Amino acid sequence: MAKKALSIRPRETQTANARPLPGQAGNGQHGGSRSGKKGAIAWLPTLLKGRPRQEGDLIRRPRSRRPAEHWLFIIDASASMRRHGALVHAKGVLLGYLEQAYRARASVAVLGMAGGQSRWLSPARRASQQTPGWLESLGAGGGTPLIESITLAHDWLQQRQRRQGGEPVKVVVLTDGRVRAWTRLPRLDASVLVLDAECSPVRLGRAHELAADLKAAYCHIDDLPVGSLEQPLR
Repeated sequence: MAKKALSIRPRETQTANARPLPGQAGNGQHGGSRSGKKGAIAWLPTLLKGRPRQEGDLIRRPRSRRPAEHWLFIIDASASMRRHGALVHAKGVLLGYLEQAYRARASVAVLGMAGGQSRWLSPARRASQQTPGWLESLGAGGGTPLIESITLAHDWLQQRQRRQGGEPVKVVVLTDGRVRAWTRLPRLDASVLVLDAECSPVRLGRAHELAADLKAAYCHIDDLPVGSLEQPLR
């Protein structure tokens, strides 16, 4: 009976959306564990080897190779976005993005374009499981201050780069492209996706021109792949 009991293997716990830790093998599926100078010291295995006498004697905890994700959404909430349900469609897409960002433990910042001015709807913060208030109250009206918004995003990216070093940021510009002619736009030091929300029967296709000027990836909202924040950027 004792032998039989000892042969029973404990059940493995399955956790939804859990990230596997790096493997021990250097060529493993998720990469080898690495000590790294910034890794925290694992004192128990260090002391089991004896009293450390130099830096090389310290064993550090493995750190994940996967970097943190940071997203900046620039949302066109101008009067033209009310037509043909473009804003309603855009809200649904944004909600899906935010749910994915929450699962990825990503930080999200939101810049709105409406009423002829740009304003921050949300500072950079970890995505929440709850629907944010700014999304529920997002309305449409006025013009689209495109140049002002891109300039604000450029300055924000520069400040973030100075504060937090090389952490990459991905930018999504959600617009129907129905804006006045723009002049030269600042280049955004980030991976940029222009998400075209133009839903009218006659389409001007100016969001495609905007993507070309920003040297950004382009995707129409109707063609957006499901299940990945990053797929259109690849």
